[in-house]
Amino acid sequence: MEIMMKMKTLLICLFVLPILALAQPAGFDFEYVGPAVQTEGMHVWGSSPVIGPDGKVHVYVARWPFDSQPNFNGWYKDCGIAHYVGDKPEGPFEFVRVAVADQDGTFNAPHNPTIQHMDGKYVLCFIVNENDKLKTQRIIMLVADDLNDTWQPAAGAEEDGTILRKSADSNDWNHTAKLGVSNPSLIKFNGKYMLYIKSVIPKGGYTYGVAVSSKLEGPYKNHPKKVTDGGIEDAYAFTMDDTVYLLSRNFGHIKGGSHGGGLLWRSEDGFWFPKGDVELSFKPLSHYVGTAALKNGTKYRPPAKVKDYSGRLERPQILMIDGEPAYVYMATGISTRDGYGSCSHVFRMKKR
Repeated sequence: MEIMMKMKTLLICLFVLPILALAQPAGFDFEYVGPAVQTEGMHVWGSSPVIGPDGKVHVYVARWPFDSQPNFNGWYKDCGIAHYVGDKPEGPFEFVRVAVADQDGTFNAPHNPTIQHMDGKYVLCFIVNENDKLKTQRIIMLVADDLNDTWQPAAGAEEDGTILRKSADSNDWNHTAKLGVSNPSLIKFNGKYMLYIKSVIPKGGYTYGVAVSSKLEGPYKNHPKKVTDGGIEDAYAFTMDDTVYLLSRNFGHIKGGSHGGGLLWRSEDGFWFPKGDVELSFKPLSHYVGTAALKNGTKYRPPAKVKDYSGRLERPQILMIDGEPAYVYMATGISTRDGYGSCSHVFRMKKR
């Protein structure tokens, strides 16, 4: 009898362990490659990649002249979105053209672009504000059949491409948001289109939610509840193995991580990312290149009064290849080249 019980236990283990191994959520290691996009006389920020019809890697970046405004304030006053291209994910990347210009007024300072190729269309989302007022931030969605930058407003958007504003519904989590809605990230999951957004809410700080549509080009409707518990910033959404992930900055020193590093969040349905399941992900730039190299550079962000030369990595944007994250592009506020502003860096992502 004892032998039979042991055999039964062994068979159960042999059957269950492979299933458990398959069910384990993904984690990633990050291998530094080098600078991605740098432009003389300009600050370069969030850099979002996509593979074009030509097989090349096209990167859409936020950029502005680094001497146009004091400190780092040009991002919401003078920013525009520029198009760069390279033969391979590692670069080098060459400037192609300005894809979305700063128009001032009510379509001011296009910033923090994110680009996807979805349902046969290229989709470019970003934020704008009105007359340099951050409380008016809203999200734009433009679409195109190619990457010639002949962008058109999404079918479900307003005339200028506005796809989402701060909610006016008192039942929604962000209807009292202080800085509008910002930092979009778009996925398709279980037949729905999910647009993740950030709002700064009273007593809640930097918080994320999601707007949902049955059509790629909208209209999108706010999900009434936030999707995370705790501070979160610069979240990039992607799907893999029937799971939704957010790769974000570690904005609250969660799990003892650095403010300049990152977090990986997971969700089975895309509507709730338990804080208990989050894990540390990328580290500050100094972990990869050394602190000495950065201390000899020019620090634009965080401001000079903050004695932090770790090279905070912000705005992660992932290049998916064959359905899996392959590279991530992140911005930092330290430049090690004279005459150049902030820039983006590229890392290989390797699934553990």
